[in-house]
Amino acid sequence: MSEVMLQLLLRSLWETVLMTAASGLISLVAGLPLGLALIATERGGIAENLWANRILAAIINGFRSVPFIILLVALIPVTRLIVGTSIGTWAAIVPLSIAATPYYARIAEVSLREVDRGLIEAARAMGGNRWTIISEVLVPEALPGIVAGFTVTLVTLVGASAMAGAIGAGGLGDLAIRYGYQRFETTVMVAVFAVLIVLVCAIQWSGDRL
Repeated sequence: MSEVMLQLLLRSLWETVLMTAASGLISLVAGLPLGLALIATERGGIAENLWANRILAAIINGFRSVPFIILLVALIPVTRLIVGTSIGTWAAIVPLSIAATPYYARIAEVSLREVDRGLIEAARAMGGNRWTIISEVLVPEALPGIVAGFTVTLVTLVGASAMAGAIGAGGLGDLAIRYGYQRFETTVMVAVFAVLIVLVCAIQWSGDRL
């Protein structure tokens, strides 16, 4: 591989890491509260509200049901409105975040649901309010599952960011399509595969260690 292609590979790797990290952080900040809201408003929850629960669940399911490549194209006007352009690394962060947030919300919901309800009732009996139950019981007890779910979300985002390269988002996917596929440079394609495998393994290892 030439020096120029090596530089392109490193730049594409940085763009992929940037897209994954930024959209992953947004999905964590937005998805975890959504998961908490689903748990809190369900039947028997600490803030039971079945109508709110059903509406929120329907919205989350609606976004999750749309394939990412379709969502990517459908959100082009929204992306252009937010970042001023529909192509490039920063533009890709918008649909990636919107796709990952409901996905992570459901993963967080599953982890939170596994918390022993006896602990919640004990906190209630001791006079704990809703915020205390969330911050002192639900989140700490579900933390291993929350971290593991976030790791899975990041790995999924790596694949989605590569898919975003199909519409000029940059990153390793864009490099593989423009050089590996369209120019029939097998070396570039193999290099992209290898880097993606290493990146995913690094994310999974870090999440497991955490």
